[in-house]
Order: sequence, then C-alpha cells, then structure tokens
Amino acid sequence: MATNTGNAHTIGLKSDSTVAAAGWNKHDQCDVNDWRDIVAVAAGWRRTVGLKSDGTVVAVGRNNEGECNVSGWRDMVAVAAGDWHTVGLKSDGTVAAVGNNRYGQCNVSGWRDIVAAAAGYLHTALLKSDGTVAAVGLNKHDQCDVSGWRGIVAIAAGSHHTIGLKSDGTVAAVGWNEYGQCNVSGWRDIVAVAAGCAHTIGLKSDGTVVAVGDNEYGQCDVSGWRGIQLPGN
Repeated sequence: MATNTGNAHTIGLKSDSTVAAAGWNKHDQCDVNDWRDIVAVAAGWRRTVGLKSDGTVVAVGRNNEGECNVSGWRDMVAVAAGDWHTVGLKSDGTVAAVGNNRYGQCNVSGWRDIVAAAAGYLHTALLKSDGTVAAVGLNKHDQCDVSGWRGIVAIAAGSHHTIGLKSDGTVAAVGWNEYGQCNVSGWRDIVAVAAGCAHTIGLKSDGTVVAVGDNEYGQCDVSGWRGIQLPGN
C-alpha cells in the first residue's frame, strides 16, 4: 500500500487498485470506497484526488474554487494536490491545473517536456526532462527561485518551500526555512524526497530516513527507521 496525507486525513492506495481513507471527512474527502482502477493518489487540504489506470482523474472533497473539477482530464500520468489547487501531468509532457489561481499557481498551460509535478500551498513546481525545474505562484519566501537548479531527478513541495533531488544523491532546497526545513545541504546518498507543511524527509539508499524541520508533533523522529523502500519495491 502507498499512502498520502492531507492536513487531517490519510489516503491509502491498495494493491488491488482500490483506496482506503481515514480522518477528517467534513467535506467528504474520505468518500473513496467506490473508487476502482486507481494507480496513484494525492491528498490536498480537505480533498482527495485519484488517478485512474485509463488516464482519467477523480476527486472528492472541498471544491469551493474548482479544485476538484478534473472530470474532463484525459491522458494523465501523475497528479499533485496543493492546498487549493490540483495539478495533472499529461502523457505528452504538458500540464493541466484547476483551482485557486490568485498567485498564478495554475498558469502552467504553456509548459512542455514536464516529467514530474509538485504542488505547495500556493505554488507549483515542475521538473523538466532536461533536469531543470520551473515554478509559478506565490514567491514570498523564494520558494519559486529554482531557475538555477540542474541535474534534478525528483521534486517535492511543502507549504512554502521546494525540494529538489539531484542525480548525485544530494538535495537542493529553497523557500521558508523558519524551522530548518531547507537545511539539507549536508544530505548524501538520497534516493527520494518528500515535504510536509514545514518539514522535509529524505530516503537514503541504505533504507534509512533523514528529516529536518518542524518537529512539534514528532514528525521528524525517523532516526530509528530501517529497511524503508520506495513504493513498488
């Protein structure tokens, strides 16, 4: 099972392509019992997004700003959920986005050669096939200042920070750093990255995990973890 977390709910993708959900359900964001043929899930603030095997997308939950208006999407290969916007990556390397666009975080229609997408609170980061990264949206904390990044193989977005995994196993970070969530310059041998609201997680090649950032609730207490694998391994 692969998992994804929103602000107050958790989504699990099962091996039979169905989905489980637990947590806050005020906006029906956990009403996924009838979903079938799901290959990926994303959890945003008060909503859940599911990518189906046929390239279509389903969504449940808060839709005040159209963040769940994905029924017309086709040929999708990945989805990402920010707090108030949803991003979909198409098989041809183009990108679609719906939802809140106050800061231009949905202005992605002109992008090409995209291989991965990440959505933060009010910004969107996209990884290009040449290993560079582009970003749009709120840039109050420099979370979109990724134009100089090179050799990136994976990206992640927290609420106000952006993380890039380099091909050499090191990690780059920009954005809000009040809790040290961008203090990743010393990380080595990283094979995957993830970002929460104000913390950052790195999976090392030996199956151990490192974390920096806000630890008020113990979300960075991963030093004893062993044998962690990438999804599908």
